[in-house]
Amino acid sequence: MRCVQMTAIGGSEVLRIADLPRPEPGPGQVRVRLAAAGVNPVDTKIRAKGLLDPEAGLPAILGCDGAGTVDALGEGVAGIGPGQRVLFMNGGIGRAPGNYAEYTSVDARFVVPIPEGVDDVAAAAMPLVALTAWEGLFDRARLEPGEWVLIHGGAGGVGHVAIQLARQAGARVMTTVGDDDKARIAEALGAEAVIRYREEDFVASARRRTDGEGVAVVLDTVGGETCTRSLQALATYGRLVSILTLPGDLDWNHARLHNLGVTQEWMLTPMFLGRDDYRLHQTAILRQCAARMADGRLKVHVAGTYPLEQAAAAHRRLEAGGMSGKLVLIPG
Repeated sequence: MRCVQMTAIGGSEVLRIADLPRPEPGPGQVRVRLAAAGVNPVDTKIRAKGLLDPEAGLPAILGCDGAGTVDALGEGVAGIGPGQRVLFMNGGIGRAPGNYAEYTSVDARFVVPIPEGVDDVAAAAMPLVALTAWEGLFDRARLEPGEWVLIHGGAGGVGHVAIQLARQAGARVMTTVGDDDKARIAEALGAEAVIRYREEDFVASARRRTDGEGVAVVLDTVGGETCTRSLQALATYGRLVSILTLPGDLDWNHARLHNLGVTQEWMLTPMFLGRDDYRLHQTAILRQCAARMADGRLKVHVAGTYPLEQAAAAHRRLEAGGMSGKLVLIPG
């Protein structure tokens, strides 16, 4: 099979096409002929900074998101058969092979049938961003109906999904964007208040729009100074969730005075730690998100597709920043 391997730690040039034997599914696994693979910022970080698993060696196949058709079953698999279209988040962090390939093998417990009417490209773009948004808003922040949530980067991969999920949960959504095109995307998805952060201070805007109280929840998809200043946008007893490493200059005295909750969301924790119980919880989330895609409640914006051979170009586009939605590789 053709695949893209990370051959060293470094720039996008370390991603190279290779030809490997097709994987054989082990007990409890299904083999999937991949139709599409999502490209995520975590892929570029693993490539640039090294594999997350210190025991993993190079070369390695990146890519956590996948969608395709089951074409072989391992021993003991029931309830799913060849020809079934499935989506999943699996591999790509330096242990199990990822999805920049024509085939992969996945534990059958962690695949989700793709509903009729949902195409493979959109299905492959969904898992990682949907899990990040869902877990950040509901598992970490415990977002409630009627609460204001500030979602940074509302046109980005995680942000544009988070807007939709928060609105469907009955929350009031404000979001930050960088330009008018991104503002139109956020508004179309249901954001009630859109803050153009280059033109107005998001802390002042968030407080003004909440009559001085601040928002109940901030979902930070940017990190750095944006994360640090987000504490000031929170109401007393508010909750900050960041999908990035917390900066060292957070004002913990302010957080303590206002009883603020500060936590992190990393959707790869269950896979990295080998916690199948948590992965089953994530699979249940993916089933709900797939159902919402089928009935039109959840839309995943795909900014572009690339053939497998152009994985390096996809990484460069992602690293350039300022992109809306997701990028997807097409193995076929």
